[in-house]
Formats: sequence, structure tokens, C-alpha cells
Amino acid sequence: MHRRGLRNLIQAGARRRPHDASHGDRQPVGHPKTRHAHHCTPTAARTRAGHSGERATASYTGRMTNTGRFAPSPTGDFHLGNLRTAILAWAWARTTGRRFVLRIEDIDRERAGSAQRQLEDLEAIGVDWDGEPLIQTARADAHEEALASLAARGLIFECYCTRRDIREAASAPHVPPGHYPGTCLALSESERDAKRASLAALGRAPALRLAAPSPEWTVCDELHGSYTGPVDHFVVRRADGVPAYNLAAVVDDAYQGVDQVVRGFDLLSQAPAQAQLAHLLGAPEPTYAHVPLALAPSGARLAKRDGAVTLADLRGLGWSTGDVVAFIGSSLGVPGARCASDIADALGISGLRSLSTKPWVVTPPSA
Repeated sequence: MHRRGLRNLIQAGARRRPHDASHGDRQPVGHPKTRHAHHCTPTAARTRAGHSGERATASYTGRMTNTGRFAPSPTGDFHLGNLRTAILAWAWARTTGRRFVLRIEDIDRERAGSAQRQLEDLEAIGVDWDGEPLIQTARADAHEEALASLAARGLIFECYCTRRDIREAASAPHVPPGHYPGTCLALSESERDAKRASLAALGRAPALRLAAPSPEWTVCDELHGSYTGPVDHFVVRRADGVPAYNLAAVVDDAYQGVDQVVRGFDLLSQAPAQAQLAHLLGAPEPTYAHVPLALAPSGARLAKRDGAVTLADLRGLGWSTGDVVAFIGSSLGVPGARCASDIADALGISGLRSLSTKPWVVTPPSA
């Protein structure tokens, strides 16, 4: 949709914006709350009071099927932590009788050849998938349709802030760390016109943010139980016109029928925002499992600079693909594994649900 057409929807929708879109007089949520109940009920987590009027079933959402997924960004070769997460996502899906799909999340950037090498690595370790991988940049029309649906209901507003503006305003004591302070949410139309003109003079355009109706949301996580976290007025389209990760992921999960999302622990804090957005778009909310990250001995997240941590690097040291899978399997309490199915069969669903939530500290092999 053209920027001007979407802007008109935003302006019209603002007049119908729910009163509590600014989070009203509610106290901001400073810390997420987790209830350690590994078998939380997805149906209960999806039952929401007071928001039925904000939902809208849309044509871009698919019907939820029993489907799990893995959605890498093609920015480089997989390291051991990525491969471990892929195996766990695949095992969780296959062990629970689900389809398993792939999505290449290339809306930010792509390193030439990365996507193909990633697919080859998955095949090598025994991770298969159903259908063709979905290329996220091919879904631009669906992402714009989602934005239009939200805008028509007053659930989007333009944001003219720079990163510095947000950083300085977010230091206020009433704003949760890292959260947007709502600077542009309640501006008058004349104020918006002036700020829009100022940006245009600099060759820039405003970003679009969700006017989140609720300041917190609860999701069901297979490892972390019922998890309640804060929901920010987060960006849904960047200033350069590219859909933001949270919007694209939610819309594409719905399209692919995903009802199970297994991914790294670093994304647990984003799950409440994504689940609330799914609800607002009329899409079912998935059940999550946020698995431990792989860390270097320094405590930083594992990266290729830490040594031989990719399949290609380890093969260069004389390791077979089976040796790499065995190394990953040992970190999950499954010795002797040679392919992904060995790990899935050994763990079963009970083993997956009882995985340790501690990070995997990886000492990269030297030979």
C-alpha cells in the first residue's frame, strides 16, 4: 500500500483508537512474571477479556494447523547453537506429530549464498521439512495488508523520534528499561504535520508503531511455563518502509499455520508482544518453547569468531557430520547421536519438556 494511503487510514483510525491504547493510567510493567508450570494450557493462554472488539480476522492469516517452524536469517553460516536450536525445533514438531516448515527471514539483509548453505547444513544433520521454504520478502503485500488492518482500527501511529530521542526519554523513571515512552502517541494532527514536514526536509519518513491496547500479555511456554511480560508500543514498520521483525514474523506464522514456535531464549521477552499482535490480527496465538542459548566460554553469545563452530569449520578439522551431531547430542544428555532423529527419539516429548534452561557453554574444538 502506498504511504499516503496508509497514512490516511492511520489518521482515520486514530479517531477510533481505543481509549486504553496509551495504556491509560495503568502502572507500567517493570519485570516479566513467569509461573513455572511446564504444562500450561494453550487454550487458557489464548482467552482474552476485553479485547474482542480489537480483533479482526483477515484474509492474509492462514488456518492454524499442527505446524512447527524454524525461521533463520540468511546472514551467515549456522554455528553449533543455531544447529542445536534447529534440531530441537524439528524434534518438538515431529515428536508431537506436527508438520515442520522453514522460513527464510531475509527482510533485513542477506549474505550471498547463506540461505543455500543453511539449507544444506539442515539436510546434512537430518532435519527435513514440509513444502518449500517461505521467503519472507515475497510476503510484502501480506505485511502491508496487516498494517492496513491495524491502521483502520486506530492501532497504529506514526513515530518521528530518533534513536537518541527515545534513549533520552526512556531514561525516565516511569518507563520500563528499553521501552518506548509514548512520545508520539497522543500528538495533535497539527503537531504531526509539523514533525512529518521536518522529517521530509531531511529525506526521512516516520516509523509506524503499534498502539498496544494492553501493557502486558501472557504466553504459554513449554519450558518456562505461563510467562507474562510487558508489551511496548513497538515498531511495526521501520522508517525505511521495511516491515519490522515482530509484524512480519506474526503474519507469516499465521500464513504458514504455525501453532508451535521453538526458538532461542533471547526471544522470550518478545513473545508477549507478538502474541498480542497475533490476537489483534485475528490470528491464533502459538505455544512457545524458548530453548537455551549457546554461549562462548567468555559468557558472550557464541559466534564464529570464537573458533571452529560451524559445520564447515568442524569438517575442516576432520570431524564428520555425525561427530557434530554427537557433540550437540551430548549437550542434551543424548550420547552417541549421529543424526537429528537419534536426539528426537531419545528425548521424546517428556525429555524435551524437561530440558535444562541453563545456557550451553561451548568450548570450540581445536582438532
